[in-house]
Amino acid sequence: MKRIGIDVGGTGIQIGVVDESYRILAEESIPTQTLIPFPEQIRAMADCICKVTEKAGLKTDEIESIGAGIPGIALDDGTVDKCTNMGWDHVPFRAEFRKYFKQPVYIDNDANVAALAESVAGISAGTSSSVFITIGTGIGSGIILNGKIWKGFHGIGAELGHVIMRLDGEPCSCGNRGCLERYCSATAIIRMGREAALKHSDSMLNRFCGNDPQKINAKMVIDAARQGDPAGQKVYGTFIEYLSQAIASVVNLLDPEIIVLGGGVSKAGSFLLDPVRERYKQYIVFNDLPIPDIKLAILGSEAGIIGAAMLS
Repeated sequence: MKRIGIDVGGTGIQIGVVDESYRILAEESIPTQTLIPFPEQIRAMADCICKVTEKAGLKTDEIESIGAGIPGIALDDGTVDKCTNMGWDHVPFRAEFRKYFKQPVYIDNDANVAALAESVAGISAGTSSSVFITIGTGIGSGIILNGKIWKGFHGIGAELGHVIMRLDGEPCSCGNRGCLERYCSATAIIRMGREAALKHSDSMLNRFCGNDPQKINAKMVIDAARQGDPAGQKVYGTFIEYLSQAIASVVNLLDPEIIVLGGGVSKAGSFLLDPVRERYKQYIVFNDLPIPDIKLAILGSEAGIIGAAMLS
């Protein structure tokens, strides 16, 4: 059983052949081209599929299915309702692909796909329920219930990043105010870090950015906190508090077996995991009973291809 997995990203599209043991046998990539028409974008992906299939020593008719993870809303009828990064608005993704391949074509949100990958081949393998939270530019999430992706009745569920955490809070790109990702993402860490640097001119944050707060990135803030800088610690502590509250809310609502953290900020490792594991307990309603462990994702960049290939 060999399947194709497509990971559609903002700058590049990764395509791989995945076997029944969830191993990537061959992989190719093409640049993301948002300025060409949608049919031409699909044609480029189709050509890449043919190339990677040949690279794996297979013929295209030996491929069982094709799956794609996209940074947007994918509907069950095979259309992509919204995918801003690609400039797609209600495009017939599956129908366009069927012009080139007879195999079933599946699509889903990239966070859902990563959640599925971790649940079949990663840190949450062997569990029937898990919640994957990716902490990067924004907050993405994917929910696995009874071994399957759960995305709500209308296909737009699992948007943890847009849960309102603060009434009339920071404006969000979605149009609301106070969304979780405005307080609990790399972008949020950067915003709070810049604010802290302006208030504390003698902080380590300013040394790291050469006294130019606009150059601050999330890693600088995390490194400053790790090294004991008071300004950096305050910012990072606020981030940890929001993340802990969000995870506790997920647990209070769903009670999954495990919470999985991924994304760029998760590279902080135990410096992220240890305080979150400790803090989130206090917000759990039934904290005298067993509660889900929180672990770091292990598949990294392979999750997109593997998870997409496993879609059905």
